[in-house]
Amino acid sequence: MRVLIAVASRHGSTYEIAEVIAAELRAAGDVVDLRAAADVDSLEAYDAVVLGSAVYMGKWLPEARQFVTRHRARLAAMPVWLFSSGPLGHDDPKPVGDPADLDDLLQSTQARGHRIFAGKLDMRGLSIGERLIARMVKAPEGDFRDWDAIRAWAREIATELPAHPASAG
Repeated sequence: MRVLIAVASRHGSTYEIAEVIAAELRAAGDVVDLRAAADVDSLEAYDAVVLGSAVYMGKWLPEARQFVTRHRARLAAMPVWLFSSGPLGHDDPKPVGDPADLDDLLQSTQARGHRIFAGKLDMRGLSIGERLIARMVKAPEGDFRDWDAIRAWAREIATELPAHPASAG
């Protein structure tokens, strides 16, 4: 299978999650392209899509939402999985709940699944405004990504994709 992983990442944390998903799918025998969602013009070369976005202010980034709008018809006709990155903390990541626009994204893409992964906050990489907001909401600084959970989800996707020609028969 030829799989596109399209991602919208503001500071790189969500992109790093996408890299791990890509590595797992490649290990399962898929051909994977990892690209910024804003840079994808066509889905014609792909058999499946994994689309991910960082969540800011409770919503997916505009580039990811625009990706869904641009490719709505093609996405609805192929296997699609969505992931979000953003909650912070180890024991009880905040904020709790799905992104505000998730229902529309799931309906538009006919996605087979969605996962939320905890993210990473490094204050040094933020703008002054972002640092101010992070302090106001008392966002914990650190890397809270669960790499084992991310890899396991990618392996689940790999098992749902049609058999690879090399492994068939």
